[in-house]
This record gives sequence, C-alpha cells and structure tokens, in this order.
Amino acid sequence: MAEPDIARRKTGTTFTASEARDAMVKKALEAERNAFEAKTAKLRALRLAKEAADAAQAIKLAAEAPALKAAPKKKATAKPR
Repeated sequence: MAEPDIARRKTGTTFTASEARDAMVKKALEAERNAFEAKTAKLRALRLAKEAADAAQAIKLAAEAPALKAAPKKKATAKPR
C-alpha cells in the first residue's frame, strides 16, 4: 500500500509545481498589463492636456487677429457671343 501513496504524492507535487508556474506567469502578465495601462493613461493625459492647450492658443489667436472683411463679390458679366 505504500506505492499508491508515493505515486499520489509525486502527482500532487507535479500539479503543485505546475500551479506555481501558472501563478507566476499570471502575476507577470498582470504586472505587464498594469504597466501598459499606466503608460496608456499617462499618454492619454498628456495628449488631452496638449489638445486643451492648442485649443486655448487657437482661441487666443482668433481673438487677437483683426476681423477680416469679406471682399465684395464681383458681378459676373456674360460675354456676348
């Protein structure tokens, strides 16, 4: 009866080692995903800040530029044939 206990113990350690590797891989993937999400959030914040600054600059330039008057349109004259 000692042989089934040895086989059972070896099988259990194999699964335990496999589960440990799986857990380690899952932790590594989660760490990579968290790093990627943090980088994405940082870049998104920078992009939104830049877009807001660009919009403010465009409004400022539009306010400072003198209003341009539309040139009067010339009437089209038909040429006689």
